[in-house]
Amino acid sequence: MIVPMKKISLIVLDGEREDALIKLRKLGLVHIEIKEGKGPRLVQLKEQIAFLEKGMFALADKAAKGMEQKEADTQKALSIAGRIESLQEEQKKCYADSAAYQAELERIKAWGDIEPAEIRFLAEKGIPLSLHEMSPSGYDRLGDSVRTLVLERSKNVVRFLLLDQETPEEEDRLALERSRFKLPDVSTGELRKKLEDAGRKLRSIEEELAELAAYSRSLEQAIAALKKEVEFETYASGMGEEDLSEASPHKVSVAYLVGFIPAEDLSKLQAMAVENAWGLLAEDPTEEDDAPTQLRNNKFVSLVYPLTDFLGSVPGYFEPDISGWFLVFITIFVGIIFGDGGYGLLICGISAALIFKSRKENKPVPPLAWLLLLFGGMTIIWGAVTCSWFGLSPEALPEWLRNLSVPVLSNVYSDKIWYPFWTGGEAGLTTSQNVQILMFTIALVHLLIAHLSGAARNRGSLKMLGDIGSVLELAGMFYVVLSLVVNSAVFGLDLVVSGIPVGTIAVALVIVGFAVNFIFGNYEESIRQSILDSVKDIVSMLLGVVNVFSDIVSYIRLWAVGLAGAAISATINDMVSPLLGHFLLVLFAVIVLVFGHGLNMILNVLSVIVHGIRLNTLEFSTHIGLSWSGHKYEPFEE
Repeated sequence: MIVPMKKISLIVLDGEREDALIKLRKLGLVHIEIKEGKGPRLVQLKEQIAFLEKGMFALADKAAKGMEQKEADTQKALSIAGRIESLQEEQKKCYADSAAYQAELERIKAWGDIEPAEIRFLAEKGIPLSLHEMSPSGYDRLGDSVRTLVLERSKNVVRFLLLDQETPEEEDRLALERSRFKLPDVSTGELRKKLEDAGRKLRSIEEELAELAAYSRSLEQAIAALKKEVEFETYASGMGEEDLSEASPHKVSVAYLVGFIPAEDLSKLQAMAVENAWGLLAEDPTEEDDAPTQLRNNKFVSLVYPLTDFLGSVPGYFEPDISGWFLVFITIFVGIIFGDGGYGLLICGISAALIFKSRKENKPVPPLAWLLLLFGGMTIIWGAVTCSWFGLSPEALPEWLRNLSVPVLSNVYSDKIWYPFWTGGEAGLTTSQNVQILMFTIALVHLLIAHLSGAARNRGSLKMLGDIGSVLELAGMFYVVLSLVVNSAVFGLDLVVSGIPVGTIAVALVIVGFAVNFIFGNYEESIRQSILDSVKDIVSMLLGVVNVFSDIVSYIRLWAVGLAGAAISATINDMVSPLLGHFLLVLFAVIVLVFGHGLNMILNVLSVIVHGIRLNTLEFSTHIGLSWSGHKYEPFEE
């Protein structure tokens, strides 16, 4: 259920706003509707958070496993973040210098060890030398007057010393200028020493960063503390202000805020307001108010919360809470999508490990562990019903497992034809068609629940008849889907059973349901206005009939995805089975089996997110009138 809220407006003297917020935070019940604050203090806090987060990111992969964490308050954490930033700057410089030294050593590598100081010394003594690199053909074209000392010659390059800088020929002078090798600033040995120094500096920085990783938790705690200060400062600086000096002989300014509180806790706020002489107005939220949503359900239904929290899906305050139906049907959908009892055993094993770990550490069992146990149990049930175990063929399974299955849905009887009594043995259904019928039946039940819930919410209003019309439409369209998608010979639109024209009744239900929905679906104040609104929206109303058909058919995805997963499992088994006969290849075969089935389970998880959740958050939610437009109740608390 969605907890009833009260909208509150709180007025305090302007000078008491911070004191009032401290008391409200201690109360921990008011959801304050202030989104933005102002002022230099707020800017400073946000900059400090960004500074600490940058430091945490730098230490993310530095902490050794089992490292003992050190304590630091917020100020020391900021100092540590400053040191981390300084080390990072040094690290960047060392990386840049190392890259430059390495590139320079690579550039002069072919010349061996070079001492630029010695070459400059010779030049000062009147013996100018320069180094050159030139292609063999270019070198051979140099004139006889060019005096050189060849150091290395290959088919691609000639490296030589130019002994005399005076070159009489212009062409030779230009060629030599182009081929001149630029001397390094320091000797080769000095470059190597600088590279080693930079490497040592980098190692020293890495070691210091690794030591500072002991403060990772303190940085995280400092960020959390500063975020609470940001929240407080946002509310303090974002409160509305009003100057009452004109209405009072004294100079009076007040501050005010608007928020929401659970109706059952309003008395606590009222007592605090009386005690502190605050002005307080409490009223019921309207649809124009952005009231937060607080869900409260029993322990079983609450198992779905880890899933909805992961999705970030919250119903609006004035929307229905479908947590119970969501849990029931997502459990069914997971069982069908995974579709394999062996996978169900693995999921239950993961759940059991989480439960055992929590019990061993004397911690509460996380809801996710129980949710996985529920999903695993349903997957085992569906695997037993269809005789699907790790993708093995029914012939390879024990007889007692085959006997557990339900014949009309089981893989054991995949070649059998089932003849409904009304066909007289002339038309029948395959096992896969029976599974399709089950998927469409689940669709019918799921969507009927949505519209019956809508009818219950609209009881006492003629709008309820619109939901009844949708129920009739669904029932008729269900048979149309069986006829058009499953088997028209068994579910013909002209079918008559014991004198009852089943097909004709189904079509009539669609028509009558549409007419009733057309008349009452938009009812607010009068039938006439409801009809006019439907006429204005006639295209959507007509498309709605098609949408009912497509929504029912959409549930076939459960069978299709489950079938694809079973095919992957069988393919993996077929790939591995020839390897199991060779002793030396058994280990490789086991690795392939684990990897293949593990990958298939990951794909099934993605399929649950894409398909199973969609059927709840789109098809079902659309029919029940839920747009997931809400946001969570988050009280201002310590």
